[in-house]
Formats: sequence, structure tokens, C-alpha cells
Amino acid sequence: MSTPVSPDLTQAGLKRQPDIQLPGGMCYIRDLAVVSPDMLLVSNWGKQCVQLLDCLKGNVVSKVQLQDRPWRICLTDRNTAAVRVGYTKIQMIKVKNNTLTKDRGLTVSDAVYGLTSSRNSLVVSYRSQPWLAVISMDGKVLHQLDKSRKSQHFTLPDFMCTTPGGSVFISDNGTHTITKVDAQLNIIQTFTSPLLQDPCGITAVTEDQILVCSNSNHSILLLQPSTNTMSTLLGKDDGIEYPYSLTYCTDQKKVYVAPFCTDTIKVYQMS
Repeated sequence: MSTPVSPDLTQAGLKRQPDIQLPGGMCYIRDLAVVSPDMLLVSNWGKQCVQLLDCLKGNVVSKVQLQDRPWRICLTDRNTAAVRVGYTKIQMIKVKNNTLTKDRGLTVSDAVYGLTSSRNSLVVSYRSQPWLAVISMDGKVLHQLDKSRKSQHFTLPDFMCTTPGGSVFISDNGTHTITKVDAQLNIIQTFTSPLLQDPCGITAVTEDQILVCSNSNHSILLLQPSTNTMSTLLGKDDGIEYPYSLTYCTDQKKVYVAPFCTDTIKVYQMS
């Protein structure tokens, strides 16, 4: 089997495809995750559920109802997703044969905001010290940002993503920055730009191509850590308005963007 060629978003164009409209109304999308080339997991805050969406047909093929409103979502392996439910609950969901079922749940001691997975563990962000923690799949704290450090890196760390190499990027809506940390939560680098206004959703395309929602700037930015640069990839002219969450499908080379408090998913195909 041949190895997929890594995309180069600095050279390729993104062509807008037809929007996907979630059925039923009152569908406030809080996060997205790709589970297969044509299937998306949708964290539906308005319907208090997680849905499995067929992107080609535009219909929901499975859903699980939750005990509280879902927020952040990530895959922990090919068949399992973790969802932040309310503030102190993480619900595991199995994905098998295009069907979603509830699995075990974890309760954490503080209010969780961001959520991603790395090296068979979960990485979470809080809105107070210690800001970041790595926890095992059974809820044990493995690492956390040192409480003794008076870090100015974070005030509202929210969305998170993991690169193929295991680095974690965090968007902070309070400091208007993106911060890169390693698997032990050591801060490697912090990025900022005049283009970055109220950063929200973040996803890794490659190790050196990170997509970020610049919410108030109505744009999707391309962050390239190796050169410490950010550039506008998609903007208002491309249909972007108040982007809130996004994800990237490697197989289809598509970017999916969910604006704030809508039932619409914007789709862009890499040329």
C-alpha cells in the first residue's frame, strides 16, 4: 500500500462544495470529528446528543442521547470517541458498523473545556490552574501543567488538537494565541498574529500545517510552526462567517467548518 502524499495547503487551492445542513432544526454544532472518509461525528449542543453524519447523503445515520449538553469531541482510536458532556464528565462512545453506542464515562475534578487524545491518553484543558492535564483512559492524572508556575500562556484555553507526531496545540480565546506543548505538557512555542482574533476550533493537517478558526476575523488561518507564520486560507468571500469548529479529512482532502450556533457545515475540497 502506498503512503498518502502529505498535502501542501500553501500550494493547493480549496474549492467550496455544497453545504451540509443538519436535519431537524435547533442543531447547534459545538465540534466535529472525522471517523471515516464520508462520516462525521457531530457534537450537537442543541439536540443534546452526538450524531453520526453521512456527508454524501447529508443524513444522520446514528445518534446517542446524552445526560447533558455535549461540547468538545475527539477520537481516541478508530472505533472510539471521547466527548465532553457538561463540564466535569467525559463520555466515551463506540463507533461500529455506522452505529453509535455509549461506553464508559469519566468524571474529572474540575471544569473541562478543551479535549484531545494523544498516545492512548486524553489531554484536557481547564479555565483555571493547572490549565492542562494528561489523564489516562480510566481517569488517572498522568501529567499536568505545573501549578507553581505563574504561566501567562493561558486564560481561556479551549479547543485542542494533536498532530501526527504527538504535539498538542491549544487555542486560547482570552490571550488570542495558539500554544504548542509536548506529550508531557512542556510549553514549546506560542504563536500570535494580527490575523488571529478570538481563536476557536483547531485541527492538524500535517505536523507543520495547523488550521485555526479566527472567529471574529471570519477566517480560517493556516499556522506553520516551522516558520512561525499565519496566513488566511479561507475568508468571508469563501463563505466563512464566525467559524467555530473545524476538522480535516485526510482521505478526501476536505475541510469541514461549522460556524457558531448554526446547523450548517461548510465543506471545502483541496484541489
